[in-house]
Amino acid sequence: MRLAGQVGLGHGDADAQARAGIGKADPDRRGQRPEQGQPELTAHDLLISCGRETSGDGYRRLRDAFERLAGTRITTNVPTGEVTTTSGFGLIESWQIVRRTRSGRMVSVSVTLSDWLYRAVLARSVLTLSAEYFSLRKPLERRIYELARKHCGQQPRWQISMAVLCSKSGSSSPLRVFRKMVRDIAAGDGLPDYTLEVAEGDLVVVRPRDVFEGAAAAGPVLPPEAHDAAREVAPGWDVHALEADWRRYWAASGRPRIRSPRRAFVAYCAKRARDD
Repeated sequence: MRLAGQVGLGHGDADAQARAGIGKADPDRRGQRPEQGQPELTAHDLLISCGRETSGDGYRRLRDAFERLAGTRITTNVPTGEVTTTSGFGLIESWQIVRRTRSGRMVSVSVTLSDWLYRAVLARSVLTLSAEYFSLRKPLERRIYELARKHCGQQPRWQISMAVLCSKSGSSSPLRVFRKMVRDIAAGDGLPDYTLEVAEGDLVVVRPRDVFEGAAAAGPVLPPEAHDAAREVAPGWDVHALEADWRRYWAASGRPRIRSPRRAFVAYCAKRARDD
């Protein structure tokens, strides 16, 4: 997969607002078929849902976000047997903003998602984020949260070296400066869902907060390969979200002793995928 864009890659605060607002649009409330992939909502509701200002600057940022998202192109090169198919598409196909002529105020926003992105949303292949994510003001805080959400999930612990974290975050700061920024974030303890700790050996340790610890850390221990097995029986699902549901189900059942947590978890995921 290769990303390219004429007006800049879709990223940053405003782009995240656009993604969240699109994802929160309710197809039933709009009276549109879900497969259309064309949510319509008010700009005011979109900005409010992401905790952003509804000032003129907020609306300008929203428009800039749509420009960047529309200009972000994805090229895939997928081999199937002896044939390789190359295709290109954008994150969003088009967007439209309706404004009042006199005041210039936005009335509604309409966005046409790419088929690839909309199918990913319907198949639950998009990783969910905490609503508090949008309250994070530092780009590095947001990136570390994204990495924690992806790699830690509901596991009791995830650790990574400071150098590798610096590389994964995309930071251009020298390692010593990056280390100071991470220590400040850990001391501030403001990440949603996760705590951050700088440990001996220049390691960064991520742990879920109490909201997950009660269900995850105190419950059955899953081996690392359990998530891979779960993805095979429930393709397109967020296996970490499935794990959280499975642990809640286990706790509600009286916390019984499980002889094979891996087998029980994979069976739960397979059933969820069949019943959906």
